[in-house]
This record gives sequence, structure tokens and C-alpha cells, in this order.
Amino acid sequence: MFKVIATDVVISKGYDGAPALKFSENGESVRFRIGKKVYDTRAENNTRWVNLSVKAFGPVCERIKKMQLKESSFINILGRLDEDVWEDSTTHEKRSAMVVILDEIEYCSSGGGKQKTEEAGEQPRAAAAPAKSASNGEMPGNFTGFEPFGGVNSFFDE
Repeated sequence: MFKVIATDVVISKGYDGAPALKFSENGESVRFRIGKKVYDTRAENNTRWVNLSVKAFGPVCERIKKMQLKESSFINILGRLDEDVWEDSTTHEKRSAMVVILDEIEYCSSGGGKQKTEEAGEQPRAAAAPAKSASNGEMPGNFTGFEPFGGVNSFFDE
């Protein structure tokens, strides 16, 4: 199995008006899709969506119920990439697709705080300033808050 880590992904809408999360009849499993907008110079407007199917069972399914997730919820997940195989009900052909079997799930913040801060008229917080010496308010040993590793940077010509 391949390990999958997906951060800042959104729960996709259900197909054709169906619910985004499909729980089994006994409530011990759930299926849903996640999506992430990615940069792609070949796509229209330089972006496209990557979508994956997700399945959860047992305790993880219970956690999802308690989280009350719905479409457009932002989450982080950890799981295993696997292949889902089934028979098409109309053509009786064997079909397959990749699916993530969920191990862990959590809520994710996706930058919504910045928008809410601006709407409220508050200024966004600035990055923390470098620490200063408590005795005289100056940086110890002329430290500016940034210190290069030294040597030549092989990634850029100087």
C-alpha cells in the first residue's frame, strides 16, 4: 500500500444532488470524495481540480459522524491508497478506481481567517520580530534574526 497525506482538501459535493457523504445502511462505513485545486499551466486559468474517492470504516467513520462534516468542509487526511474493484450494474464489466482508505482525519483551516479578519476591519498580524536581549533591547552578538548556513548555494548562480 502507498501512504497518502492530503492537507487542505475540500469535501466535494455529491453527484447530481446526492449527499456529499454516503453512509452505509448499518452506519459502519462512509464514502465521499475530496478535491484540491492545483496549479497546471496546461489547464484553463492555470488551475485544475484533483479529486479522489475516500472510504472510512469503524472508529474513523464514527469520528466523521461526530465531526458533522458536509460538502465544502476543509480537512486533512492520512490514509492508504488502494484499488476499489466492482462490477458495473448495466454492462457487467469489471471496473476499478483508486480510493483512499482513511486512517485519520481532522479539520483544516484554509485561510478563511484572513478574509474574516479583513471583513472585521482588523489588521492581519505581522510576523514575529526577532527576539531581543532583555537587558538592553539589542540583538545579541549582532544577530539579525537570519543566519545563512554558509558555503556556496549550489541552486543559484552568484
